[in-house]
Amino acid sequence: MNKIKDHLLRGILWFSSLLTIVILVTIIGYIFVKGYKLINFDFIFGDYSPTGGGGIWPMVVTTIYTIVISLLIATPIGIFAAVYLQEYAKQGRLVRIIRFATESLTGIPSIIYGLFGAVFFVATLNFGMSIIAASLTLTIIILPVVIRTTEEALKTVPQSYREGSLALGTTKLQTLLKVILPSAVPGILSGIILSMGRIIGESAAIFLTAGTVAALPEGIFSSARTLTVHSYLVTQESGDIELASAIGIVLIVIILVLNLTATYISKKLNKAD
Repeated sequence: MNKIKDHLLRGILWFSSLLTIVILVTIIGYIFVKGYKLINFDFIFGDYSPTGGGGIWPMVVTTIYTIVISLLIATPIGIFAAVYLQEYAKQGRLVRIIRFATESLTGIPSIIYGLFGAVFFVATLNFGMSIIAASLTLTIIILPVVIRTTEEALKTVPQSYREGSLALGTTKLQTLLKVILPSAVPGILSGIILSMGRIIGESAAIFLTAGTVAALPEGIFSSARTLTVHSYLVTQESGDIELASAIGIVLIVIILVLNLTATYISKKLNKAD
């Protein structure tokens, strides 16, 4: 009976894994088949033309802007918050409430974040429809991811590392900087990779805070549109699935490059340790 259950469970696991792979390959394959004909140098590096035939370079630059600014703000704040919660804070009701609030933030629809960003960053702080307003909104969206993944990474560091370092006469801060954080780097980078994917895939919050100007931004206070917003608008306005799919291919490549870069850095840091 136990063998039957074991085989049944294994079969379910194999089926689930295979189904996941099939769905992923189907989606990516459909996008590539529909959009690969439009991919060329002019399409990626050319200026946008509302009459058709233009490139997506302004949207690529805006997307990179939002990724870099959001991560520069969210990463240190998220890491510091996670370090405090895991290493310094007394584990009690307050910490549990903070963790519950952090986890709850991950379940809020992005349109709600967008509305908050439009009211607070765009209107109240008078940033206007701009890259900085969108990036600050995205910072709030990805902050729970950075905090949670960093906490989990810190938990994986063996307690013996901490005790051994402190036994050698180092301070708690030195132990944190020289032992704990370097050991947790792979997990922290995983959170950053997840955050990058969330930033790149976001559209509703950016639509309400950055605007839809399809021009090369002059700075972080310029209104602009990202690749996801551009893909949405192209599909909505003209129903051009091929163009939207071509934009999707560029997004997939950007995500792949960023993920490979983060993985490479993680491996280098592990070797250095």
